[in-house]
Amino acid sequence: MRAKLLRECTRPSFAAVARYLKPIGRGVEGPSIRFAETAIRLMGNISVDQMTVYDDREKRIVRVTVVDCETNTPYSSDVTIEKSVERSFVREGDEVLRARTNSRGKMVYLIPATEDDLLNKQNALVSKAIRSNGLRLVPGDIIDDCMEQVAATQRDANAQDPDRTKRKLFDAFGAIGITVLQLKAYLDHDAETLTDKELLDLRALYSGIKDGDTTWREVMESRTQPVAGEAPSPAPQSATQAVKEHLSKSQAKRVETQRKEPVQEPMWPGDKPA
Repeated sequence: MRAKLLRECTRPSFAAVARYLKPIGRGVEGPSIRFAETAIRLMGNISVDQMTVYDDREKRIVRVTVVDCETNTPYSSDVTIEKSVERSFVREGDEVLRARTNSRGKMVYLIPATEDDLLNKQNALVSKAIRSNGLRLVPGDIIDDCMEQVAATQRDANAQDPDRTKRKLFDAFGAIGITVLQLKAYLDHDAETLTDKELLDLRALYSGIKDGDTTWREVMESRTQPVAGEAPSPAPQSATQAVKEHLSKSQAKRVETQRKEPVQEPMWPGDKPA
């Protein structure tokens, strides 16, 4: 099984989707859903089942169970699917359940999910549960070896034709609605050339977004949030704030100077100065 899985990781097309990246703190990365599905298939004698254990108007709970039939080792988890979705606008006839203001100051609306929306949410959450439970059956050292091989395969593919690799990667992002300008904003440069690490991270980021592990909004919001344990950078000061601070300091200095100077008594006619 280890040899077969490592052989899969030498294929550039598989290596491109075998690793995901999620922007939490300094970044969380690991085997993707596609990798887990391939590992489960190559191990053999793995039973994957899903069963709806609860369903009402607001939510559905699906139990996902992965069993190694050779060692009789089961892992299971319950997945809760809310029957609602968030939209930035509502159409005539939509039922608005709740409304809130997002981090960018725009209104978003919670509306009941359609059958297609519900199916997409269920498939994404169930796939994550299968990955989590399935990878617990795969020895950790094999997963580590495979992730090293995936990174090596991606670096080799990038070295052969970096420009072609970049174009294909940008086209893949464009297919899921993320433009080149948005990628440049994420990279914080003009993207004329990309380093090996940037190419690896972008591939993993693409897999994470496509598999539903994260969204582009979460990616960009993570760029402005401080990492745990680090002090946040000070917010830029507006011109009005700067003027107010300058006047406040000047007034405080003037009061301090007056406090230090001796107070002179007024002189009346006929008085002699001391």
